[in-house]
Amino acid sequence: MTSTPQRHQHPEPGHHPGHGPGPEHGQPQSAAAQGHSHGHAHGHSHGHSHGHGPATPVSAHLRKVIAAILVPFAAAVAAGLIVLWPGGTPDHKAHERTGLGFDQQTVAGRVVKVEEVDCADVNAQPQQPIEPGQDVTNQQSAAGGPGSGEKTICEKATIEVTSGKDKGRRFEEIVQPNASRKFSAGQKLKLAYAPKAPKNLQYSVSDVDRAMPMALLAGLFALAVVAVGRLRGVFALVALAVSFGVLTLFILPAILQGSNPLVVAVIGGSAIMLIALYMCHGLTARTSVAVLGTLVSLLLIGLLGSLFIGWASLTGNTDDQTGLVHGLYPDIEIRGLLLAGVIIGSLGVLDDVTVTQTSAVWELRAADPTAGRRALYAAAMRIGRDHIASVVNTLVLAYAGASLPLLLLFSIADSGVGTVATSELVAEEIVRTLVGSIGLIASVPVTTALATLVVCADRAPEGGAEQGGRTSRSGRGRRRRARGR
Repeated sequence: MTSTPQRHQHPEPGHHPGHGPGPEHGQPQSAAAQGHSHGHAHGHSHGHSHGHGPATPVSAHLRKVIAAILVPFAAAVAAGLIVLWPGGTPDHKAHERTGLGFDQQTVAGRVVKVEEVDCADVNAQPQQPIEPGQDVTNQQSAAGGPGSGEKTICEKATIEVTSGKDKGRRFEEIVQPNASRKFSAGQKLKLAYAPKAPKNLQYSVSDVDRAMPMALLAGLFALAVVAVGRLRGVFALVALAVSFGVLTLFILPAILQGSNPLVVAVIGGSAIMLIALYMCHGLTARTSVAVLGTLVSLLLIGLLGSLFIGWASLTGNTDDQTGLVHGLYPDIEIRGLLLAGVIIGSLGVLDDVTVTQTSAVWELRAADPTAGRRALYAAAMRIGRDHIASVVNTLVLAYAGASLPLLLLFSIADSGVGTVATSELVAEEIVRTLVGSIGLIASVPVTTALATLVVCADRAPEGGAEQGGRTSRSGRGRRRRARGR
């Protein structure tokens, strides 16, 4: 079957392909030519719209059904934000600072100069680990201590306070040769201030000032996101800023002021989910399905986390930071804080899985509009199985990497696997990992089923909506071309 050149040209505005006059001669085409041109034009338009255009819209009825579920949920989240809003971070002046960990008053400082000195001249004795069978005398001799006859070189750093009421004051810090942190002239530091200590001991080095490299890395990250994601990347960065704002302005202060950590995490996490998903992916039915899938999975994670944290008798008070927070704010429920961490930690990966599955269902439906619910669900689940296998592995490795020093300590202790796994330190991470992974696994079939129901619910009648008619005519056009070949 041959075709003339004008049959492959796009129709002019105002002309329906195959029904108006020819673009060159102004004469009607034959029925076969009309069918060929009609099928080709609509087939091309259909494929182009799904390959590069927006997602196929759903009917007004389905949008109302989805809205009837999500609008009350969003209203409940907004009400929870209003009721539990802490009104700012707690006033640290209301209690005495401990001066431990992050609960320190800090000022800026810099290293003025560094010089080498004899450790004995500054009364600094390097500490060396005592090996089995070695007494203290031998240790001191090996370290260059008294009786060794060897000089041990230390570093004396002169440090200047560059902010606060004592700006310009200088003090000295001795760095032993086996210290992990070394100083260099001009290096910026964070200094801890202890007002009740003797004047010559009020300032000490707390940490290194890392503002510049961290800001540069954040700038490179933002540049990469915008360069690849373009406008959507910009929205993703805005959503990230909003999420961080909800975390620092609502979740953390509300927990510190005594609100139930689990309730705060659910409300704050739901707010982050709604803002991030709709801002990044648009106010569409496809995004709403991803929100529903994420919500169901979060509820499952909350229930399982609450059950197994209580059943395993996990207290959540397993590190110095948690103990310090509990000491400063005794009213905080530490076990609820652990469960809140599980929910918030799982939220980011859940968003990725649910959005990917919803998009997969929509694109599969666009590629084959005639596919039934069962075939569409099976095809999307094949994609989901590949995705979930890699995501679960990523989640487990992320928790293992964060707990690597702890795992090394257990390896050094040569404890059995059962002893290590059931200790509270490790059991807490295991419960956190497995509960989050179960929620991720469940999100795949749940989100896929919801998306399949939505995209297959609309059946365009003959001569109905423009989208339905376009799809139907495109299918007839493809069948005619197949018979012609």
